[in-house]
Amino acid sequence: MMQLHQDYDKFVKKDTAILVIGPENAEKFKEYWEENNLEFYGIPDESHSILKMYGQEVNLFKLGRMPAQMLVDKEGILRYVHFGHSMKDIPENSEILEIIEKL
Repeated sequence: MMQLHQDYDKFVKKDTAILVIGPENAEKFKEYWEENNLEFYGIPDESHSILKMYGQEVNLFKLGRMPAQMLVDKEGILRYVHFGHSMKDIPENSEILEIIEKL
């Protein structure tokens, strides 16, 4: 999440909203948001219902919920998906911004 936060203004300039869905309960999620002054949207998903809907992997041997990044256009069409294989397997913001530019 902090990676997205660092380039938040670049996403805004590309008319892109960021929505993060996290596995924490609502209280912990809110605390994290406030502690880090995150400007984008966040939804707690303690029951993992959203995770299951989009096929995001949970691997307890790799610290739980694997990262997933998706781009959905304004018509609701999924244009890009990256399912990470580890907690470090997250595309760089520059890669995501380049994909947005091509849409």
